[in-house]
This record gives sequence, structure tokens and C-alpha cells, in this order.
Amino acid sequence: MASRLIDSLATTDALAEVFSDRSILQAMLDFEAALARAEVTAGVIPARAVGAIAAAARAEHFDAEAIATEARDSGTVSIPLVKALTARVQAADAASARFVHFGATSQDVADSAMVLTLRRAHTILAADHRRLDSTLRGLSDRHARTVMLGRTLLQPAPPITFGLKVAGWASALGRAWRRVEVAMDEAAVLQFGGAAGTLAALGDRGQVVSSALAGELGLGAPDAPWHTHRDRLAALVAAVGIYTATLGKIARDITLLMQDEVGEAAEPGGGSSTMPHKRNPAACARVLAAATRLPGLVAAFLTGMVQEHERAVGGWHAEWPTIAAALQTTGSALEAMAGIAGELTVDADRMRANIEKTNGAIFAERALMLLTPALGKEPANRIVNAALAQSRETGKSFLEALASTPDATRLIAPDELRTFDVPENYLGVAETLRTRLLARVRSEP
Repeated sequence: MASRLIDSLATTDALAEVFSDRSILQAMLDFEAALARAEVTAGVIPARAVGAIAAAARAEHFDAEAIATEARDSGTVSIPLVKALTARVQAADAASARFVHFGATSQDVADSAMVLTLRRAHTILAADHRRLDSTLRGLSDRHARTVMLGRTLLQPAPPITFGLKVAGWASALGRAWRRVEVAMDEAAVLQFGGAAGTLAALGDRGQVVSSALAGELGLGAPDAPWHTHRDRLAALVAAVGIYTATLGKIARDITLLMQDEVGEAAEPGGGSSTMPHKRNPAACARVLAAATRLPGLVAAFLTGMVQEHERAVGGWHAEWPTIAAALQTTGSALEAMAGIAGELTVDADRMRANIEKTNGAIFAERALMLLTPALGKEPANRIVNAALAQSRETGKSFLEALASTPDATRLIAPDELRTFDVPENYLGVAETLRTRLLARVRSEP
């Protein structure tokens, strides 16, 4: 299914199909057919009813536009769909029509259909996450020794490795994905409670039908219906919000590295409609658009959680478009980032040149750490600041200015002073941290 123009940056073809009219209708109809089978198993309805209901429960038999129009009057898609399904079964087998939707309520259909849809979306998201995770780990390994500027508050800081930066991305995504996985698993439960959540219409067979229905649909069986307890779905929406924000952090880093005056890394990019020289971070823009959009969807869902009594008015009715938008927005960002990571170009020479452009100033911390034990913090600060000032005023490197200071030459060993501004000599435990981050991503479930 092709995406609508207005949603082109907010979904993927695969997820647009998952949340399409046909897909949603089929998920609802799958619930109705599974309910009939479960009720036959429990001895609640006659066996002959299953054939007629299952045969009718095909999305292609129904007019989605007409059902959507009727839903505006009924307050839910379920009511006109069940009405249309009953009419179709009636035409084929009048006796079986009385058992359509037997003992269920409209919210049972809607919630269970949404859960079935989420399960399909989970499969798509998981495949893209695995691809991205594998790409990031490979990128980190390849650039384990590629030195670059660390940047704090957008200003040059002591050197790091690009491999460590990428490992940080991968680790944060791994943690965020685990939250999504847990939330997906917890949300994959049946909704079946009947009118007031007691299954009273089914008498003493309610729990038997519920268990059989959960089995038919391959969903978990909750302890009780959850008509106004939306915490599982809320946890999922919040989890994809965190995951997408993490993707946004990576995209923000890449866009900053991609600026022409930085030029250290670049995604494939897109052109400009008026400036042929430009290589715009087009895929990053898609990710950042998603990260901008999702917090509002999370807030909307949390607002709707305050639902009254056993069945609410308005709260759960607001959820379908919010959940669908949240999952599709996440999928759009994830698909884009997987493409970026797979085609990211890294300019190691430019990274080193940008270190050298600081004229050694980024090693001022190193000088302080070498001088402070012997001189104390304040005297060491005065020496370092004087050397920094001299470097700025004369154009000398910070090392040259520092080496002209008697205390520095007296307290810093000659061999150390000669290699003072070699970035590889001031990486601390960067490689240990990098390998530990990646090992954790690989080993944790």
C-alpha cells in the first residue's frame, strides 16, 4: 500500500499496510471468527455457526468507507462492522447469525484487533532494529582507533574515538529496544470482558471461552479484562517514544558532524531545490521529524489513561490513531536510521585535522592533571591559562607555549612533553569503554 503524501515522512510502506483499513478490518474479523471457534470449544454455540462466521469474516467482503462513516455516529468501528458481519452471515445461514459477536462487547473487538496489529508491527520493527544494531557494531569496530574531537556544549573537548561514539549510540539503542520488547510482550494480551468486564452473558463459561479465545489468537490471557486499565499500552507508547528520541540523538550528532565546516561524517543526503552545491541531511531530517512528533503522541496517550469506572467514554476512543501514529513514526525513524548507518561516510583525516586546528588547546586538561599534584590547583591553573593566552596571541601551539614555562619543563618528563599533543596518548580507557558497551549490547536479551 502506498503511503499518503501527508504521511510520507511519518510511516513506511510496510507499516502503512499494517495499519491500513483492510488490515484493521481483518484483525477485527479474525477476533470474531476466533471467538466463534472458542465458543464452540466451550460448548456455548453450535458447531455449525463457525463455518458461516469464518467464511464471512474476510475484509474484502466489507466496505471500509461505509463502516468508517457509520462509526462517527456509533462512536466505534466495531458496531457497524459487527452489524455488517451479522448481515453477511444472515444471508448465508440465518441460524448462525444469532451467534455473531456472542457475549462480547465492541471494545473487546477494537482492543484485541489493535493488539493483533501491534504484533505485526513488532515483527517489522524488530527486523529493522537488528539490521541497525549490526551495522552500528560493525561501524564501531572499524573505527575503534579513529580519533576525533570530543565536544561538550558544542565546544572542542579532549579527544575520543569515533568507535566509542558509535558504541554509545548502539548501547543506548539496545537499552531502548529492550524496553520496547518488554512492553510489546506485556501488551500482547487478549481483551475479552463483555459489557461490564465480568463476562456475565456467558454464565459460568466465560473464563473457558476467554482462555480458548486467547489460544485461538495466540495472545496472552490476562487475569481480568482491562477495559479502563491502559497501562500496558501506555508503557509501549512511552517505550517507542524513548526509542525514537534515541534515534533522534544519533541523527542530531550526524547532522552536526555533517556541517561543511566540520565535515567529519555524512549520510548519503539529498539535494537542494535551489542550491546544487548542498548535500542536505535528508534522512536525518526524517528521523528528527519523528523525534519531534512522538512526545506529543506519548502525552496524548497518557492524558487518555484517566478513564472512568469499568468502560470509559472518549479515552479509549482516542487511542487508535495515537497508537498507530506512534508505531508508524517510530518505524519511519528506524528505517531511515538503518539506511543512514549502512551508508555513512567517515572522514578520519578531517577528524584529525579538526583536532589539530585547536592548536593543542584541547590538551589543557592534561597539563592541569600533570602539574596540579606538585603545584596545587591554583598555581597549575595560572600556568595553563597563561600558556593558552600566549598560544592565542602568538599563534604558537599550546604545547610550544607550555614548554616555554620553567615549571612545566621541570615537572613534565621530556618524553611525555614531546608527545603531549598526540591524541592517541590521551584517550584514557576509551577502548575499554567501547568494548564493554558493545559486549553488553551483544550479551543482554
